[in-house]
Amino acid sequence: MRQTQLFTKTRKEAPRDEESKNAQLLIRAGYIHKEMAGVYSMLPLGLRAIKNIEKVIREEMNKVGGQEIEMSALQDKNLWEKTNRWDDEVLDIWFKTSLKNGSELGLGTTHEEPLTNLMRNYISSYKDLPTYPYQFQTKFRNELRAKSGIMRGREFLMKDLYSFSKDEKEHNEFYEKMKVAYMNIFNRLGIGEQTYVTFAPGGSFSDFSHEFQFLSPVGEDTIYVDKDKKIAINKNVYTDEVLEELGLLKENMVEERSIEVGNIFSLGTKFSEALDLKYKDSEDNENVVIMGSYGIGLGRLMGAIAENLSDDAGLVWSKEISPYDVHLVTLGTDNSDVVKLADDVYTSLKERGVEVLYDDRDTRPGEKLADSDLIGISTRIVIGKKTVESGEIEVIDRKTKKVRYIPESEVQAGSFLNAE
Repeated sequence: MRQTQLFTKTRKEAPRDEESKNAQLLIRAGYIHKEMAGVYSMLPLGLRAIKNIEKVIREEMNKVGGQEIEMSALQDKNLWEKTNRWDDEVLDIWFKTSLKNGSELGLGTTHEEPLTNLMRNYISSYKDLPTYPYQFQTKFRNELRAKSGIMRGREFLMKDLYSFSKDEKEHNEFYEKMKVAYMNIFNRLGIGEQTYVTFAPGGSFSDFSHEFQFLSPVGEDTIYVDKDKKIAINKNVYTDEVLEELGLLKENMVEERSIEVGNIFSLGTKFSEALDLKYKDSEDNENVVIMGSYGIGLGRLMGAIAENLSDDAGLVWSKEISPYDVHLVTLGTDNSDVVKLADDVYTSLKERGVEVLYDDRDTRPGEKLADSDLIGISTRIVIGKKTVESGEIEVIDRKTKKVRYIPESEVQAGSFLNAE
């Protein structure tokens, strides 16, 4: 993509009404547009970045046997009444609307009820279990105070997977696999070292649920961390009794602020009993299906990364998230030799399947380099008069700021990306 064709532009200043760092940077860099409080549109760069996050999550969900679906956002009131979650006194973040005939509908905050009901059509025997459907779908939550930029929105994209198992043993085995899968995701996205599996309240069905908490000074949660054992405990369940149960020592635990970037829950039989999801075992006995829920908010994750892995100059994306593989920047568009070499490099890389954002704008070098820092693409190529004279191209790693000088032929072949 030539940057002269990209309709979005960078901004020197963030909107005055935007307090959170993640939204300020993402708006300034042209990734998102604020529609209203808690509601953001994804622009071309933002959509490419969040689709890259989606790709990583999808690959890890498929590895554990997930099957991708896409469900409706419109929710049937009757299903939610069966689980006692339609009442605003029970679930206070509903967006509700009505059909022309007066029937009430909800906009999905989560999908346990409709998916449990759907699976009644496909689960009747032990041979149908286990199964793990998941989706990437827009959720709607009527947050009283939408804040923290895209980390807490009223409309947002979520990956939610639900497990359906024959018994507790089968459920627990998958639950442990999902802990590993989630950490694989966070490692690939560049935040694994700062993310901790965190014991949290488990509700009615287990002693604990598990959150994945990303250390951040602006985080809304308080956790206590054992950095050696890579384990944390949410403040809500932090007692001497819990430490003893988990084999942890109080004087190893460090208090930290954090952002929840994922969670997994054992649901037991709450939804399957209420919605009559049962199966027959090998002896023809009827049993209730055991369920689990596993969520990751993609916008929240993207915002947390933007908030915490940026620097004073702008966004700093890992290679897995970066909207383009390379940001190609020309210094000196008035020099025909510089332009020709840059055009040749752009064409060669595209032919080899390398995704390139090509800054071919006729503007000052300092402005181009500042914009490149702000946009935060993982690798930058700089071509100027010195490049033409030396035959070597400057390649810069956005995260480490390491500079390499690579022969033109290697750059055009794209081999320099594999050598990083």
